[in-house]
Amino acid sequence: MRDFPRGTGQGERFGDDGSARHPTPWAEGPGGWLDRVPAGRRTHGATPTALPHGVGSRRAEPSVPGLGGRLIPVPGRSAAPTSHDDSPPYDDSPPYALLRAAAEFLTLRHTEERLGDPARRIAAARAEIAETGTYRHTTEELVFGARVAWRNANRCIGRLYWRSLCVRDRRDVRTAEDVAEASADHLREAAGEGRIRALITVFAPDRPGRPGPRIWNEQLIRYAGYARPDGGVTGDPRNAGLTALARRLGWPGGPGTPFDVLPLVVQGCDGKPDDRPRWFTLPQDAVLEVELDHPEYTWWRSLGLRWHAVPALANMCLEIGGICYPAAPFNGWYMGTEIGARNLADTDRYNLLPHLADRLGLDTRTDRSLWKDRALVELNRSVLHSFDRAGVTVTDHHTESRRFLTHLGREERKGRRVGADWSWIVPPISGSATPVFHRTYETVERHPAYVHHPEARARALGEAGGPLV
Repeated sequence: MRDFPRGTGQGERFGDDGSARHPTPWAEGPGGWLDRVPAGRRTHGATPTALPHGVGSRRAEPSVPGLGGRLIPVPGRSAAPTSHDDSPPYDDSPPYALLRAAAEFLTLRHTEERLGDPARRIAAARAEIAETGTYRHTTEELVFGARVAWRNANRCIGRLYWRSLCVRDRRDVRTAEDVAEASADHLREAAGEGRIRALITVFAPDRPGRPGPRIWNEQLIRYAGYARPDGGVTGDPRNAGLTALARRLGWPGGPGTPFDVLPLVVQGCDGKPDDRPRWFTLPQDAVLEVELDHPEYTWWRSLGLRWHAVPALANMCLEIGGICYPAAPFNGWYMGTEIGARNLADTDRYNLLPHLADRLGLDTRTDRSLWKDRALVELNRSVLHSFDRAGVTVTDHHTESRRFLTHLGREERKGRRVGADWSWIVPPISGSATPVFHRTYETVERHPAYVHHPEARARALGEAGGPLV
């Protein structure tokens, strides 16, 4: 991998499109929200990974106006539920909600991009809905919608760069095999030999009576969580449910390390009533990982810690103008705290702090020694140091906090209200040392949007509705 000079985020000047006029290797995209999705309930009795067992071993929702992500067919058309979703049948009523959502989106695009009166385009969409029960976005509309959905994400601190999102239009892809192959291509293109690109790949949308494909994984790259007889988990406890599901589908499992990459679990939409999820191993060249070292402690590398470089969220629905794209994996790049303060540190994830505190010789008999805080800082130093040394894009919470306030100011000058969830925008470490801590925000729900549907959450937990094989 190429070596890049370390970027500090100091002295940056941003153009109107969000690009840095004096860019560092990681000055063009988001940092940090993709790995902060709430873990939800624990499955299969999984408990956090305990060290040194495993690590170090080389043994091997917002409310959506109108549709809630579903299309409403025109009267008289089939409304049978599909195997993808256990929800009730579509309402057999005029598609007023879809028409309204389409008109609102098309008006928004024509207004912001100064395309003139949208009446003609709205009329065309209305006629298409009357004929088919849905309508098709142009490529330009898809690009605009995906970018604005990022701009509208209340939980994302990296929205300054929303205009830089690259959109891969793969709406022709419907089979599980093709979705898996295109997802691997997404990871290769996003990784860019370490210079991560903000990227989204949009697969076929839901249509009345014919759902689009689904990716069950929460992210395209996740580490397996193997349940142990003692009730613990080797690997990532968050993924224990999906790991067990993949095994039931026939995946033989990896070598059994704490960082075995899970296969993709994909459900196609070939039009067959019995479409079921299938597993696909990600090619090695599609998974860029960084081994974690420390700038001072030579023993750190012997822990065998690592993390993947592309946080591509895969199970959120991209909703644009009333159309749901249920498989639309997208990524920015990591903010270091997502890895060092959450994924590797949370007690229901890898729970590394007690082990690191012991290796650091800290007094863990009382919390008043601040051993957790000291271990947490060293773990986050390790993440930033290792990604920088490998030439892989990562941002830090201080830089990204300043950039978020730049985004707020820019949007306010354009007359757009910015919604934000304080509990997600404030970093999970040293919050009060960042400028985003010292102000309040209003949660403003807008569309287009990236939406978590309950059935997608269930799939990511490995909870299937109906027979699998």
